[in-house]
Formats: sequence, C-alpha cells, structure tokens
Amino acid sequence: MQKRKLGNSGLEVSALGLGCMGMSFSYGPAKDKREMTTLIRAAVERGITFFDTAEVYGPFSNEELVGEALAPFRKQVVIATKFGFDLSGSDNRPGAAGLNSRPEHIKQAAEGSLKRLKVETIDLLYQHRVDPNVPIEDVAGAVKDLIQEGKVKHFGLSEAGVQTIRRAHAVQPVTALQSEYSLWTRTPEKEVIPTLEELGIGLVPYSPLGKGFLTGKMDENAKFDSSDFRSTLPRFTPEALKANQALIHLLAGIGERKKATPAQIALAWLLAQKPWIVPIPGTTKLHRLDENIGAVSVELTPNDLRDIENAASKITVQGARYPERLEKMTGR
Repeated sequence: MQKRKLGNSGLEVSALGLGCMGMSFSYGPAKDKREMTTLIRAAVERGITFFDTAEVYGPFSNEELVGEALAPFRKQVVIATKFGFDLSGSDNRPGAAGLNSRPEHIKQAAEGSLKRLKVETIDLLYQHRVDPNVPIEDVAGAVKDLIQEGKVKHFGLSEAGVQTIRRAHAVQPVTALQSEYSLWTRTPEKEVIPTLEELGIGLVPYSPLGKGFLTGKMDENAKFDSSDFRSTLPRFTPEALKANQALIHLLAGIGERKKATPAQIALAWLLAQKPWIVPIPGTTKLHRLDENIGAVSVELTPNDLRDIENAASKITVQGARYPERLEKMTGR
C-alpha cells in the first residue's frame, strides 16, 4: 500500500483510509460486531493504516468497535476521531441535539474517546462541525492544550470554511481538513483546496464514493430503509438517482479503458488531484474493501483526467447533498 503525508504535518498514512461510521451507524442497523472487527483487521493486513471514527457514531459504539479491533495493531495505525456534538440529550442523531465545542466539553469528549479507543493519545482529533457559538480560536486553544498534555497528536477540522481554517491554523496548526469531496461534490475545489495547499494542510475526503452512488450499483429503484440516513437526502430521491446516472456512465466508460470499476475510477480520480489527499471510503464488505484498495494502483494519465474533466463539466448533479438543516452546518 502506498503512503501519503497529510500536508506539512509529517503525519504519514496509507493512501486510502477506512471510514468506519457505517459499521455502527447511519446506513441502516448496526452491523455484527465480530464481522466488523474481522473487516477492520483485514484492512490492516492489506496495508491500511488510517481509520476514521467519531464519538457521535452510535453514539460511542463505533469508537468502542474501532478501539477493540485495532488494539493488537496500535503501534502501526493512525486513528482519527471527532468531537463537537452535544450528546447529553436523549436524541443522539448528529445535529439533533445541536453542537457543543466549548473548551471544557472538548476536554471531556477527548477523555471519553481515549477510553473507548483504548489509547493513551488520539492521533488526529477533528472538530466535527464548526460551532458558531464558540470562537474557533478557543476550540484550537483547547486542542492545543490537549496536544501539550500528550493526549492528542494532531488537530483537524471537518467541513470548515476558509476563514475558520485560517483562524484555527494561526492558533494550532491544522493537520487535516475532512470534508465531503468526490466527482459529485466538488465544492472544496473553489476556495478550500487552494487554501489547504497554501497552508500545508491535508485533505481527507469522506463519502468519496458519493455515499455508495458512485459504485454504479444504484438506480432510481434503489430503496432505503428509514434507519438509512440516505432516505432523508435530496440527492437520493428516485428523480435525482435517475438524473445522476450520467456520472456513472462516465466512470464506467473510463473504467472499461482501464479495466477498473466505476468505484475504482472515482477513488483514483481523487488520489490524482493532489498528493496530500487521502480518501476514506467506508464499507462493511470485504470484497468492497478489496475493490477500493485496488483503486490505488489505477493510474490515470493527464489525458484520462482531461477526458473526465471535460465530460464531468457537462453534467449537472441533481439534488442537494444534505437537507437544509444539515447543509447549514457546513462551510462555516
């Protein structure tokens, strides 16, 4: 497995990480813990060293799963987790209880994550969403304290806007920004990616396969259980799924040329954008894990990239990526 460094931080991880959220949360009922432990360990055996979780996934159960599964490999892996949701209420869906990035809450959240992950230090700690009620300098300062105490190694932000990134970075250098980025969500390209390049910050795209859409396995007849987060997303209505098939035809066409699947082309395209981009596709299936890892050896030439760009520029993606309430939490 190839390695990449997240910006100028020196944090080296596998070129592809593993997003673990869907194992416990968001995509239908939680999966079998033993099976998911086996999958996480299979990822380590295949050279993946970067694993992503958050306290809100479950809540808490995903960190416990990841901590337990990776305990035997602690020295060879990097675990990223996140704080920033208020989980004190009874409704623990992300955002339902609102945000909380007050410094005392961050420190409390970090203590909980350390225990559940069974680690002495959190490798990478992200603010999950920017909290408009807490100055970002206070957030960065709280994480800086945790770094000085040896409880955290690296500071990250998720879905933050450019001004927030700059202000946070001035207090405590930001190692990585985690944001949605893929061929059907290209928002970071305009302002965020140039800013990350300038400041030497890595980019960790989540949902790099468009929450499963870019695998080419979904059409307008796809059905989502009410426990599946996608059932609430405008981009997963039958109309949008039908309209957005044009992207799948594009990926499949390039895939034929390269003897690769649409998913592999989608990931290879992301990897080709910048050397400091590390996508974290999630999966609960071993054959999908292997397929995703295969993307690392797909070489897209400048011509291939130009063809993808030309074709993609003629496609307008239909449907908002989040309902308005959740969209408001991004880009702050």
